Amino acid sequence: MTTVYESDLKSLPRIGRGKVRDIYAVGEDRMLILVSDRLSAFDVVLTDPIPDKGRVLTEMANFWFAKLAHVVPNHLTGIDPESVVQGEEDKRQVRGRSVVVNKLRPLPVEAVVRGYLIGSGWKDYQKSGAVCGIGLPAGLQQAQKLPEPIFTPATKATSGHDENIAFDRMAEIVGRGVAERVRDISIRLYREAADFAASKGIIIADTKFEFGLDDANQLVLIDEALTADSSRFWPADQYQVGISPPSFDKQYVRDYLETLDWDKTPPAPRLPAEVIARTSAKYREALERLTGRTLG
Repeated sequence: MTTVYESDLKSLPRIGRGKVRDIYAVGEDRMLILVSDRLSAFDVVLTDPIPDKGRVLTEMANFWFAKLAHVVPNHLTGIDPESVVQGEEDKRQVRGRSVVVNKLRPLPVEAVVRGYLIGSGWKDYQKSGAVCGIGLPAGLQQAQKLPEPIFTPATKATSGHDENIAFDRMAEIVGRGVAERVRDISIRLYREAADFAASKGIIIADTKFEFGLDDANQLVLIDEALTADSSRFWPADQYQVGISPPSFDKQYVRDYLETLDWDKTPPAPRLPAEVIARTSAKYREALERLTGRTLG
């Protein structure tokens, strides 16, 4: 079991640090994306890392990138991350948790696909009978499967919550042609992944994708894909309409934090050892059940 909370590579210039990822430049046209073990909940990065989380997310994303490459190209270069780290650098920082990717022009929207009525979608539906402006049949229950997957884009916030937007607003931001391609590809990706996951006893309730454009304005899948951080995974044998099912992601941490007297602003409370261990185990179980792979 390994833990990297924040990387400290000296041989590459760091050009970004997200809630979970550290990004380094590899020349002019490539980047190394290192997935740390940081975990954010309610848009606050927690002090306590989740061991092996970054390795699980990297392994899972790479699995899906390969499996869905026939649908849309992705940003992976195939370059070994350890080969771009120079000198006396501790390569254990990047081992198993990094990818070298092509540098692209990221679209300033997130492509969210929902197959089930849960989370903010359920709250929206209770108020309006719709999710992000998309009307749904009356009488649906929490966690119920939707008649068809729906596409509900969001703007990407640098801090705070992302904001759900209407498809027409997305079309204004990125252009209608690009918006329609993103929508159609996202729904296809979700359908194929959900069908595969169902054969492994896992329901993918919803997920989000990110896309970029290359020099030829071709759409490319970037960031991560169908991981336990970007998706809501439910064990099919514990699924029940009307309740929020247990999930293979950080929902376990969120549920714990909800029991505390915390106003969801930094600093976050420290996590008990049991919560850390169980969360790490949930991430690894999702990887093993979906892909058949275990961490070395």
